[in-house]
Amino acid sequence: MVNQLARRGRLERRSALFGKAFENWVFHELTAWNAYGERNAMISHWRLASGIEVDFIVNDMHVAIEAKASHKITSDHLKGLRQLGADHPEAARRLVVCLEPRSRTTEDGIEILPANDFARRLTNGEVF
Repeated sequence: MVNQLARRGRLERRSALFGKAFENWVFHELTAWNAYGERNAMISHWRLASGIEVDFIVNDMHVAIEAKASHKITSDHLKGLRQLGADHPEAARRLVVCLEPRSRTTEDGIEILPANDFARRLTNGEVF
């Protein structure tokens, strides 16, 4: 809607605007889950002075979520979650919501979830 009103044209996959829209979609899903379920979860952001960041932190490191509009998650995409895990070993769960076709888990326990799996699992109460 914002892109339409701003007359930015179509959202092209692999563009910076698409990535921002994807991150916004993940935020929308989290806030809707939070509001409709009356969970009162705190959703925040984590960032270091060096620029390393994680998009969403739920309830004081209960779950850390990175949104990546990528069809192939690489080690570079995982920097923020790995640093967060090193700095906050109490982080219960780390995951990436992305466009990969299948769910998988990295050798260090980061869950890679396709967007549709994330939405389904969130709705079913399997993320938190």
